[in-house]
Amino acid sequence: MQPRARRSHAAAPAIDRVEWPTVCVALAIYLGLGLLTWFHASIPVWLLPLLGGYFVCWHGSLQHEVVHGHPTPWTQLNRAMVALPVALWMPFSRYRETHLAHHRTEAITAPGCDPESFYCTRAQWHAMPRLRRILLSANNTLIGRLTLGPLLTIASFLRSEWKTLGEPGRKAVWLRHCAGVTIVLCWVTLVCGMPLWLYLLAFAWPGLSLTLLRSFHEHQPAAIAADRTNSLRAPLWLRLLYLNNNYHGAHHRRPDLSWYELPRLHGNRRWDGSYAQLFAHFWQRKDSPAHPLGDCPTSTTM
Repeated sequence: MQPRARRSHAAAPAIDRVEWPTVCVALAIYLGLGLLTWFHASIPVWLLPLLGGYFVCWHGSLQHEVVHGHPTPWTQLNRAMVALPVALWMPFSRYRETHLAHHRTEAITAPGCDPESFYCTRAQWHAMPRLRRILLSANNTLIGRLTLGPLLTIASFLRSEWKTLGEPGRKAVWLRHCAGVTIVLCWVTLVCGMPLWLYLLAFAWPGLSLTLLRSFHEHQPAAIAADRTNSLRAPLWLRLLYLNNNYHGAHHRRPDLSWYELPRLHGNRRWDGSYAQLFAHFWQRKDSPAHPLGDCPTSTTM
């Protein structure tokens, strides 16, 4: 296995060492998921979604590190480290493509330009049925993002994937993903004896909810690109869960840095809020789902 060639793209840095803190995180994630699924019947039913969701979301944070070229100099080893789709719903290669596209665009949050945008254009907003406008408005509240958000996110993703299923290589991506899902569910249901519905409700669903909590306020529409990314103060358990992605401004400035290097880069810069403040406005809509600047703005102020 040869180290990958050095590339200038910030999303795939050519590191020349093994980043052991991230490797330890990977070991903790798989050990935790293995123990939780194996001993699920012995864990109180109210506790299982808290722990299961945490580890599934933590696995997503590990995938984010791999997207940006960590934690070893070997690409294939990194990708093998996150190959099992424990969250079930999104192929890793599609996450990688969309997330790198998110980093490449200067029009962050703009619908039609940023694949990770939660917004629509004003024309789309006025044309859509009233029920869908209600759902999208609810999704822009924290309570809505945590409860309705997983269903809306998966439905939107699958709808867009269906439209592009005929593109070269896309079917192969989904065949590999389905094979991975089969391995995960065989472990869960056949080896551990856990009902499928329990894994969905106690692992996959809360895992995506926690992921959506992270992304709820990390970006916002603004005319200037630098104002579109927020860094949020977070307690230790959230910083570890998100692998310091709450330092989101630092991450966008240097996406090549490992998660444990981001606090140093953030330094004494101001915070744009905190997760405690988000929960203080649990029911309040943060803004309109209709993007105020339209579809893929190209102004030089971006």
